[in-house]
Amino acid sequence: MTFKAEYIWIDGTEPTAKLRSKTKIIAGEPAGLDALPIWGFDGSSTNQAEGHSSDRVLKPVFTCPDPIRGGDDVLVLCEVLNIDFTPHESNTRAALREVAEKFAAQEPIFGIEQEYTFFQDGYPLGFPKGGFPAPQGGYYCGVGADEIFGREVVEAHLENCLAAGLGLSGINAEVMPGQWEFQVGPLAPLEVSDQLWVARWLLYRTAEDFGISATLDPKPVKGDWNGAGAHTNFSTKAMREGYDAIITACESLGEGSKPLDHVKNYGAGIDDRLTGLHETAPWNEYSYGVSNRGASVRIPWQVEKDGKGYIEDRRPNANVDPYVVTRLLVDTCCSALEKAGQV
Repeated sequence: MTFKAEYIWIDGTEPTAKLRSKTKIIAGEPAGLDALPIWGFDGSSTNQAEGHSSDRVLKPVFTCPDPIRGGDDVLVLCEVLNIDFTPHESNTRAALREVAEKFAAQEPIFGIEQEYTFFQDGYPLGFPKGGFPAPQGGYYCGVGADEIFGREVVEAHLENCLAAGLGLSGINAEVMPGQWEFQVGPLAPLEVSDQLWVARWLLYRTAEDFGISATLDPKPVKGDWNGAGAHTNFSTKAMREGYDAIITACESLGEGSKPLDHVKNYGAGIDDRLTGLHETAPWNEYSYGVSNRGASVRIPWQVEKDGKGYIEDRRPNANVDPYVVTRLLVDTCCSALEKAGQV
């Protein structure tokens, strides 16, 4: 007996990494993550090596059923290692693992809202060739063929993610035609990041079958159209139990160089999206507020009412690396909460 394992990894393309994958035929029956072998690839073809020394190692770190092929076949997300088994410089998961372990006692969890835009024949889905549709307004959470474009792909992607066992919590149409969102979480830092990367791979792979491409471009259409973000909802045990910890977390994100430290790692092209318009705060100004979608960080009204809960960092781009954004939020907020004795 054999089964097919689709090995997936994040490459070294800059400024925004791409997903790569290839298939390994494995003898025997699937026996879980620990039984999956390491593998290799040509890093010179993925911006992860020079041609004279191009071997790189794929180490499985997450696996789930393959909903595309079905049966016993699996998807295998991998970390990229050098041949001495140290993390490759493009491997951002390794740095998150260290921070997540350091602050594990604070029980940080995340929910990430992944926005994306469908394109076909060089145009956003729903845009007439050579022109523009009606202004945005009715497309958000809309219904009807005049306002919704690509729902068949979205539904197929949702079913594939659920069949894979991923922790999706919802989907919705977004503000621009052909623009959608899915939410992953709430999950711990490594889990939410691993599952978001696999959900992205499934998005691209599902859309293939419809002759449609999906992009995480943060500003896919210039002008008076919403960009695409990855709003990141975050809490710790202390934040889920009291409001003082909520304020401490919000304040910590605005201290010293922290605003710029975060924003410069929140996805390429962030200044095109964070303009202060279209439900964003300016990229170079930090603010937080209750029920304020024009702030950098929003405290939901229900959180203020309940006196506990979570915060939403609205700055990350759709093309952000989830390993990076979760690491930064855990490191900044958990360090501040620890210093304040709010753990």
